[in-house]
Amino acid sequence: MSSNVKEDIKWGIAPIGWRNDDIPSIGKDNNLQQLLSDIVVAGFQGTEVGGFFPGPEKLNYELKLRNLQIAGQWFSSFIIRDGIEKASEAFEKHCQYLHALNAPIAVVSEQTYTIQRSDTANIFTDKAHFTDKEWDEVCKGLNYYGEIAAKYGIKVAYHHHMGTGIQTKEETDRLMANTDPKLVGLLYDTGHIAVSDGDYMSLLNDHIDRVVHVHFKDVRRNKEKECREKGLTFQDSFLNGMFTVPGDGDLDFKPVFDKLVANNYKGWIVVEAEQDPAKANPLEMAQIAHKYIQEHLIEGK
Repeated sequence: MSSNVKEDIKWGIAPIGWRNDDIPSIGKDNNLQQLLSDIVVAGFQGTEVGGFFPGPEKLNYELKLRNLQIAGQWFSSFIIRDGIEKASEAFEKHCQYLHALNAPIAVVSEQTYTIQRSDTANIFTDKAHFTDKEWDEVCKGLNYYGEIAAKYGIKVAYHHHMGTGIQTKEETDRLMANTDPKLVGLLYDTGHIAVSDGDYMSLLNDHIDRVVHVHFKDVRRNKEKECREKGLTFQDSFLNGMFTVPGDGDLDFKPVFDKLVANNYKGWIVVEAEQDPAKANPLEMAQIAHKYIQEHLIEGK
């Protein structure tokens, strides 16, 4: 993707449009080679690791054939459930895998008590909450993750996420206030904060200096309203079309991009939209996103 904008920004698209880790039956016929080749056709520079991706040797081979890079990978953290020591052992293995892929970012979400995979919980009303003691433990554990990641040249990007104990701006404010900026960065996700809080700019404005990774996820507000009224689960909400790629929903990414550029953001912006590939062709969605980014964000500069 040509741009004098800021060669420091790399553009990726997540595998979740092709295959969904939480619902393995979705897109199961889309294999790694197809996904990576679609990403090249659409014009992106890389992706994040999906749950079905192979080990580093095989993955690096497929990436090199297509001149693609890995931006990072999701890590399900269980500091509260397992304790810092056990959780950190799993995180160190995660960092070793990322290091073998030359990936710069560990996307971390504390998954204790999450309802994002629940078959019954209303994603809009039933989210998890942490006690003060649990908050202290999570913040301490995340700082320790940051120390581990640094050994491998990797940054921790904390993902505020629907259905978890750290979802809202208020909760993200608390996390940022109680973790070390040198050790814990923020993954800013437009879609998650837009659905959680309505407003998606104030989180970015208040914590721009902590942002080390970005997800561009669009929201169809009419579908969000429908999902709220029906009290749907997280999975049923995205299967109902609540999320989509930039340019296909109702969020305006220009102020987001302008803020990142003005603050000299250096890193990845990854398009991510949980959708059913049977309804939303992944390659077509990737092309819609790329066209929107090129015409409205990059050339708009």
